[in-house]
Amino acid sequence: MKMNVTRRQMLALAGSGVAALGLAACSGGSDEPAATTEAADQLIPEEGMDFIVGFDQDYPPYGYVGDDGEYTGFDLDLAARVCEINGWNFVANPINWDSKDGELSGGSITCIWNGFTMEGREDDYTFSEPYMLNAQVVVVKADSGIEDLAGLEGKLVVTQADSAALDVLEGDRADLAATFASLETRAEYNTAFMELESGAVDAVACDLSIAAYQMSANPDAYVQLDEDLSSEHYAVGFKLGNTELADAVTETLRQMDADGEVEALCETYADQGISYSNWCLE
Repeated sequence: MKMNVTRRQMLALAGSGVAALGLAACSGGSDEPAATTEAADQLIPEEGMDFIVGFDQDYPPYGYVGDDGEYTGFDLDLAARVCEINGWNFVANPINWDSKDGELSGGSITCIWNGFTMEGREDDYTFSEPYMLNAQVVVVKADSGIEDLAGLEGKLVVTQADSAALDVLEGDRADLAATFASLETRAEYNTAFMELESGAVDAVACDLSIAAYQMSANPDAYVQLDEDLSSEHYAVGFKLGNTELADAVTETLRQMDADGEVEALCETYADQGISYSNWCLE
């Protein structure tokens, strides 16, 4: 943990939340939601109760497994600090992204906090106020010869299943996707970029933050096409109707920003593509 309390200490404090984490990690591929927990049923957790963050553990820099084997990432660090300020037990619960709705409605997680795009999902979740600007972009190999979106005609393009990029390419930019040889999905972006590196696919459509992370890790391997597919915002998603908790998280984030904590955390992740200039919560 990069802000006052280590992640190992946070997880040690979680008590029964650790057991819940272990169960979730073993059953992440199941479509059946885990048993409802007291923390998820509570509109605002009381002091000492669990605040269970559902996240994709293969989604750097927002949520992933660090070199030390601990869950880490920009959003997880934000969430852990919000919990510390409010006296809640932070529990990081990796989930199968395709099963996120069942996890949230079933009560096995308190929220979805993982570079989560709010546009197009407003009727399905109660969101915090947006905190980060984002865009959907396309990444290709640096030596591909593809210079713009028109150059994707006849190419194999992949994205993550149930992602904002997929929503855009099946919705507002369906005309563009119709020019591809194929639009396919992968379970997570790490696989998509490994296939791009090997030449098995021609392009990856993804969040701007994912593109920035991959290009910072492989500066000579990839380029991002100049034209965005769409622009959007990240927010924290809660069960529909849980406005009270969404507002409490928003106000805590706003105070953290006023205290300079957000900018400091952005600097910590700057080498992974996070920029404070994209923070939009005032």
